[in-house]
Amino acid sequence: MNSHRLLSMMLLLQTRHQMTALELAEELGVSVRTVLRDVVALADADVPVFAERGRYGGVVLLPGSQLDVSKLSPTEVDALKLLGLDTGQARQLGIDSLTRSAQLKLASRRPQGRQLELPLSELIVVDNTPWFSPMPSAAGVAELARNLQSGRRLRIHYRRSTERGASWHAVDPYGLLAKSGRWYLVADIDRVPKLYSLQRLEGWDVLPEVRRLRPNATLASVSRDLSTAVENRGDITIIATLSKDRLDLARRILGARLASSKPVDAEQVEITVIYDQVESVRQLLQFGDHLRVTSPPEARTVMRDVATAMAALYRG
Repeated sequence: MNSHRLLSMMLLLQTRHQMTALELAEELGVSVRTVLRDVVALADADVPVFAERGRYGGVVLLPGSQLDVSKLSPTEVDALKLLGLDTGQARQLGIDSLTRSAQLKLASRRPQGRQLELPLSELIVVDNTPWFSPMPSAAGVAELARNLQSGRRLRIHYRRSTERGASWHAVDPYGLLAKSGRWYLVADIDRVPKLYSLQRLEGWDVLPEVRRLRPNATLASVSRDLSTAVENRGDITIIATLSKDRLDLARRILGARLASSKPVDAEQVEITVIYDQVESVRQLLQFGDHLRVTSPPEARTVMRDVATAMAALYRG
């Protein structure tokens, strides 16, 4: 049995108390058979974990059981210190005191004597705050997390990015996703998975009905699929020339949308940018006169029209 997989399984069960073998298999990247084999091995080693059969069964860690950090190797303790939320996110969830307590317990496991290598946890800091902006407010994230533990459906008052006002929607929540310094509610609406930014979540009610999740769908798998869909670049190819000294900035701003770049001369590069719609070319206006779109013609038209309108605003 892989010791790192043992650590991951214990942490998952300690956090969620009960998971199906399929959920554990998806989280750990192994087969269901391997999970069940590991459960038997853990039980044989006197770890208080067992499998419950039946419709509402699963793999269960006995209540009150805790992961014994004294039995972890220095490498495993180091990895454990690097996992999880940063301090800002822990504060938003209202568990920063617990996080500090856990860090103190892990610190007590520092190996004594001469150490040839510095631990990674002393060389890496996790900070999910976006550049050039404070940690975005996610009012009520701790309360929402507690409500989600009830396993009930929610009625959320949510404002979509294209709407001026919020509207009510009944959803089946999987849980919360912390990504790029922002919190999202992951939920199904009419059996269709959606990401709801907590910055635009204006309120919610806990409904009496138990949440109805799609078969074999987990918070991890749904979050992964939704994140992939968001990052899907689209099929609109934009060609532009860019000042060479702005290429690093373009890489930082455009990310995966910057498909390629190649030198034109000593001063300029030709870049290829991918969008899902032509109107998205407006993003390139922030490069000012350092960038010139060369194709397609409809993208050049958008740039010209917007630039003309902006010039009119400042004329005189």
